Amino acid sequence: MTIATLIAAGRLDESLLHGALDRLSAAGLAAEVSSWIDEGDAVDLAIAGGGEAIRSALEGWESVDIIPHADGDRSKRLFVADMDSTMIGQECIDELADYAGVKPQVADITERAMRGELDFGGALAERVALLRGLDENVIGRCLTERVSPNPGAATLVGTLNARDVTTVLVTGGFTAFAEPVARDLGYAYVYANRLEVEKGKLTGRTVGGIVDGARKASVLRETKESLQLGRSQTMAIGDGANDSAMIKLAGLGIGYRPKPALAEVADAVLLNHSLDALLWSLGIPARIGSSAASAPALRNRPGRALGGACTRRMLRRDWRRGRPGGG
Repeated sequence: MTIATLIAAGRLDESLLHGALDRLSAAGLAAEVSSWIDEGDAVDLAIAGGGEAIRSALEGWESVDIIPHADGDRSKRLFVADMDSTMIGQECIDELADYAGVKPQVADITERAMRGELDFGGALAERVALLRGLDENVIGRCLTERVSPNPGAATLVGTLNARDVTTVLVTGGFTAFAEPVARDLGYAYVYANRLEVEKGKLTGRTVGGIVDGARKASVLRETKESLQLGRSQTMAIGDGANDSAMIKLAGLGIGYRPKPALAEVADAVLLNHSLDALLWSLGIPARIGSSAASAPALRNRPGRALGGACTRRMLRRDWRRGRPGGG
């Protein structure tokens, strides 16, 4: 028996609930309501079947998302997340490239890399090279003018922090974007690539080792080990092929509006709802999530720097307005 959280794009009414139960039954999966997390929003179902079969039964139905809990343990102590097109709504390198007049070329490479068609390291080097000569100050403009969190991001991270979950932002993007984003959303730690700058201009190169898919997975693994956690206590979320290794390693791996390559390996996909819907998958009602996210104090744990990545303790500050940010 698998417990799975059913979440509606809008209101989860009787019609949608029975529609989901009927689809599961038609797939040979007996299912019944276990308990409501938030009446009209999210419900736990007890289903006689595995996570893959459950997902397949509801696949393509745009009205709902479903998140199975295969191991039966929904309590998490570590949350690791991708940034671009996951925690924020943009691909920062594409937006930065727009200021350099090369967005179409860079965006095409980004899309192919995120689909898993290109080696990430090579794709990163090729894109960064196209930024050579761009004024360093443009990064700040891009951050202010173009970058914004996805709906529910701050509520999700703030609630997890309040519940003593270690939160880590790990991205194949750049520290110049990732550190302010992590501060705003409340992440305890951030790992990202660093752009090389000389005389106020981008050189078209990065400094140090690369945060790629393997590195993301190692961040999750080593953080889990340092905290002495079991696999079932970890959760990760991402959107591209570069997140696949990390997603497969986590106890609960979520694809957020993912590319097909990631959707194939994720435990569940979130297509129709905002990021804070993940709190329902952990059994946390919305009223608790909202109040926890508004708490001003954030707890930071001591960490250790891992080769090739940048690690920082984060303070909560909105990168656009200099004040605590919303979801």
